[in-house]
Amino acid sequence: MKGLVRVLPIIGGAIAGGAIALAVASGSTTTHSVTTTTVVQPASSPALPTSFSSGRPETINQIYRAVGPGVVDITTSSTQNTGGVFGFGQSQQTEGEGAGVVFDKKGDIITDEHVVSGATKITVTFPNQVKAPATVVGSDTGADLAVIRVQGVPASQLHPLTMGDSNAVQVGDSVIAIGSPFGLPNTVTAGIISAVGRTINAPNQFTIPNALQTDAPINPGNSGGPLLNAAGQVIGLNDQIETNNTNGQGEGSSSGVGFATPSNSDARIAREIISTGQAHNAYVGVSLDPTVTGGAAIAKNSSTAGASPIVAGSPAAKAGLQAGDLITAVNGTPVASVNQFVATIANYAPGDTVTLTVNRNGQTKQIKVTLGAQPASATTQSQQGQGLTP
Repeated sequence: MKGLVRVLPIIGGAIAGGAIALAVASGSTTTHSVTTTTVVQPASSPALPTSFSSGRPETINQIYRAVGPGVVDITTSSTQNTGGVFGFGQSQQTEGEGAGVVFDKKGDIITDEHVVSGATKITVTFPNQVKAPATVVGSDTGADLAVIRVQGVPASQLHPLTMGDSNAVQVGDSVIAIGSPFGLPNTVTAGIISAVGRTINAPNQFTIPNALQTDAPINPGNSGGPLLNAAGQVIGLNDQIETNNTNGQGEGSSSGVGFATPSNSDARIAREIISTGQAHNAYVGVSLDPTVTGGAAIAKNSSTAGASPIVAGSPAAKAGLQAGDLITAVNGTPVASVNQFVATIANYAPGDTVTLTVNRNGQTKQIKVTLGAQPASATTQSQQGQGLTP
């Protein structure tokens, strides 16, 4: 039987019946492929699920009443030049919609970067229908996270949500999602955690590790809204769906396979953006093959576009890493998969030096790499079936 085609729309939405704005920045594409990797959980006795962290699970109604004031609807407007004679005189107004989470009492709200990318106007609507303009504090395309700040909203109207521990999430945990699917703000859906330790592609084609997979229905417009555990804690921001279903306007719809970025990295990056105005992501510069087990394997061959597995001039190239190297540890910490390697590197900053344990042709080597700063895009480096480090 012929296999199903796997497409993964980013789940930002469009308003008033227009085509869903699935393109991340340029508006030129609607879907992109994804490679996901599962991290096998240890066989040792697990801790209690986070849904029971308060002693007993809460009902969906209880969770919604508690957290609803901290979830907002985000609408955006942007202007795109559509060409014309010599590229002048024609433009198109594009409107989009997503959701966000109140992060602090200063008016900072976190959402997916693709929700506000390229926006010339951002409007936040609270559940009590109070509207406020917002500006972008900073964003991290490589993590698909942005911080926006509302203006003119008193602290008494701001209800920050509690960020949970995404590393403590277990398969089978009950979750709910809140967002604005297809222009319907404050929509609540429920499901479970289907898998943990997934890797998904960011808008700039770098890898986001430790994503959470859920069967809670999420659709265009859910982007940036929270995925919550049964204790009402944010364990991720809803980001992408994998689907074979589209409507007449080409909008992807839920097939029961959705992904949320992990709250631990979301919170860390948000605090860094609020503090400094930008995120600082470490970068190695290798293309990885997720089909190889036992570590993070650098691809052996160039991509179909001719891009080398070792990016020219990158920290990896300067350190002497080679195509086919199998990375098994970072500073002595074992890594058993692409997801674990990318997640481990994400804990470091540009300029840090790490020692990679590498298996090369059956021999173990210790290679020091001074990490660089993540470039704006990895599009020219990526290849089908392979992931990229931060």
